[in-house]
Amino acid sequence: MVNVAPHHVAILVYDGVTLLDVAGPAEVFKEANRFGADYRIVLLSPTGADVTSNLGVGIAVDGAAASEPAFDTLLVAGSDLYPRARVPSDLADAARIPAAVASRVASICTGAFVLAAAGLLDGKRATTHWQVAHELAARCPTCRVEPDAIYVRDGTTYTTAGVTAGIDLALALVEKDHGPDLARDVARALVVYMQRAGGQSQFSAPLQGPPPRSAALRKITDLVTANPRADHSLGELAKHLNVSTRHLTRLFHGELSTTPARYVENIRFDMARALLDQGHTATQAATLAGFPSYESMRRVFARKLSISPAAYQRRFSTTRRANAG
Repeated sequence: MVNVAPHHVAILVYDGVTLLDVAGPAEVFKEANRFGADYRIVLLSPTGADVTSNLGVGIAVDGAAASEPAFDTLLVAGSDLYPRARVPSDLADAARIPAAVASRVASICTGAFVLAAAGLLDGKRATTHWQVAHELAARCPTCRVEPDAIYVRDGTTYTTAGVTAGIDLALALVEKDHGPDLARDVARALVVYMQRAGGQSQFSAPLQGPPPRSAALRKITDLVTANPRADHSLGELAKHLNVSTRHLTRLFHGELSTTPARYVENIRFDMARALLDQGHTATQAATLAGFPSYESMRRVFARKLSISPAAYQRRFSTTRRANAG
């Protein structure tokens, strides 16, 4: 039985806001209403004035963030502006004030920078688009940024990856509010996946990121990517370049902001996840991806996704069956 009690959703918008960050989640909630939910959506801006999106499309708002009553859900949309510049104080306040009384708060993509500026991510786990995750970590040093996740929940605070991840998050919130059957109806109506689980990778960030600038480091990353099962200990990798382990570590830190061991682990994690999606058993995935043992792979999954490989596989096989129906 669907709980038809009204659920008030406020979306914070501002000049330069990414239009899809606003329209994607709003469309999910609106569609949910067709199947029995009762989401009441309002658009708010810092001053109550209408705003212009990143596409030049005007957005009419319903009021100012600080002057509206409490909401069940506050969504903060993202923008290309604020990974490159500091978030204005009035925009940070426009998130902080309603967040103090909202039941849950979420950011879409780079909206995480607004939450961070408002102090709402201090001491929490969070994510954003993988291309600017390092900048979010620099601006919010007490926040544990997870650049590889579609969305991250820490208590009642949610953060998401790239723009379409806002749709994933909205579907997850609908499922939390009204159950999987209604969420599945919404997903089918919108012709999207039921949802990508929050821990699923943002298109394999380590593999999709810009290649290293130096030819030497590209040689190493290509080597690891081509054969994750090989011996990629720090000493062995350094031998391939005839450099010291200290020098190789400096190269990784300088160009990729990680360590050689963590890079290898990320590649193996990406491969293991793909193998599980293809139907391999967890033990097979661990072996084929190059993990020393199933247990070592399980620890990585627990740290990155907070679930076991078996639970990850069950979640995605269920999703695949649901979408095939």
